[in-house]
Amino acid sequence: MAITFVSSVPSLLSRRRLLAASAAIASAAILPGSLRPFTARAEDITLTLVAYSTPREAYEALIPLFAATPAGAGVTFEQSYAASGDQSRAVESGLPADVVAFSLEPDITRLVKAGLVDETWNTDEHKGMVTDSVVAFGVRPGNPKAIAGWADLLKDDVQVLTPNPLTSGGARWNIMAAWGALLKQGKTEDEAKEYLRQFFTHVPVQDKSARESLQTFVGGVGDVLIGYENELELAKANGEEVEIVVPAETILIENPVAIVNTSAHKETAQAFLDFLRTPEAQKVFGENHYRPVVKEVYDTFTFVEPATLFTITDLGGWSDASAKFFDPDAGIVAEVQA
Repeated sequence: MAITFVSSVPSLLSRRRLLAASAAIASAAILPGSLRPFTARAEDITLTLVAYSTPREAYEALIPLFAATPAGAGVTFEQSYAASGDQSRAVESGLPADVVAFSLEPDITRLVKAGLVDETWNTDEHKGMVTDSVVAFGVRPGNPKAIAGWADLLKDDVQVLTPNPLTSGGARWNIMAAWGALLKQGKTEDEAKEYLRQFFTHVPVQDKSARESLQTFVGGVGDVLIGYENELELAKANGEEVEIVVPAETILIENPVAIVNTSAHKETAQAFLDFLRTPEAQKVFGENHYRPVVKEVYDTFTFVEPATLFTITDLGGWSDASAKFFDPDAGIVAEVQA
């Protein structure tokens, strides 16, 4: 499976400057015989979507469908895909964006604190989320290392791939899944911390994003890839030699979207977000192996139902987890990797 990344920073910056200049000229123009200023038509609008690495295929299918709606007629998109944390920090630092789609809530929260996303971004019926997934294991054909649950990842001869939690939202979901699974099994926090310490001794490389970890795995490195269920299913559907194991205890992954306050096209951006929650769009997400957030659409698909499925809220929420686990100096991950 050939997977490429779009690095759009220079083109996005130049494109946005051009659009800003055009908008300034258009806003000052007066049509002959009229006192009303000229307003941009839909076909003059370009939305910039800045997203994490894995939903590229889904959005590339969804954008033409949105363009076929009255609200999206003629709208074009600039798209950028990379590790969720990197993308969030890039937008915070000035990368132009109209819509952001990240792996996890803290990457939106960073932009809320920066004044770039409204505090009310998650007050809709879906709490700001657009898709769900679960943390699962990708293993080699025939599952030669007999990987069934979290304890099997610590076998002496098992190498595990997971991305870098400093850059990847997927990596953070993986760590919270492991931690929560141990607690659900009745382990103490000290025992869970010791598990993580041993776990990282089995990780030979930490790529920047979930997509890069998948590339490393299909390239022949490692015995187990921990990642998004949807990403593993996509690899399998594209002919990669990977089998999928959903452990008995795992976490529900919830992926957020939001509008950036600096967008010059908030109305169109909101129309795009509204479209993403329609049955038509949610079906496309389902076909790309995400778990739809619209129940009526979710019920048309068949997904593995883990025996114990927990959420980040069950573990105290992202606000507590971000500080407790992912502080680069004092967090649990820094401690166990040291």
